[in-house]
Amino acid sequence: MSSRNPAGIPGAAGGATAAAKIALPRSHPPPAVPGDDFLLAAAAAGDGAAWSALVERYLGQITGHAWYMLGDPREAEDVAQEAFIRLVAKAAQWQPGGAQLKTWLYRVVVNLCIDHKRKALPIPVEHLPDRGDGGAEAADRELDLRRSVRAALDDLPPRQRAAVVLTYYQGFSNREAGDLLGISDEAMESLLARGRRALKARLKGVKQDLMG
Repeated sequence: MSSRNPAGIPGAAGGATAAAKIALPRSHPPPAVPGDDFLLAAAAAGDGAAWSALVERYLGQITGHAWYMLGDPREAEDVAQEAFIRLVAKAAQWQPGGAQLKTWLYRVVVNLCIDHKRKALPIPVEHLPDRGDGGAEAADRELDLRRSVRAALDDLPPRQRAAVVLTYYQGFSNREAGDLLGISDEAMESLLARGRRALKARLKGVKQDLMG
């Protein structure tokens, strides 16, 4: 009995062996939560939604880091925007599976902040105690403490400041912070130790138990 090939597919009459030789295209739907590499490739191809997703994912993080580094929210916004401008130029050459985008962005921001030598001292007061809870005197003490900490941070050498901000204010482990700064674990430990000693000396009379 001869086999039939109603669809007219070449080689289909040869059975499963012949059919297995036919390369059928496969679709690759985007992942439920697109990764950075996927979004960067899409953004480089002109996908505005992918670019918006990257901005939403990282703009707040790097702006916050720049604010701690510079002490000025406006300057922090400028630095964060510059980092994303550089990412636009980098997107088409981005190599998937290489450096993590988060690491790349933080390195760019750290370097931009180090180059940005302004030392404005705005005080973040969004968490000051309510006057009804502690009164004006408690609020003034908290404000003085924040001024002292801000001034002490600004007096640190830039890379010591970056190490302290990454670990104590933004929750990175020492190893993660070292990766972001492009230094070894040992160098990170040394940098952080020097920064802590300098802060403790500067703040000794302000708050004895600050930073442990």
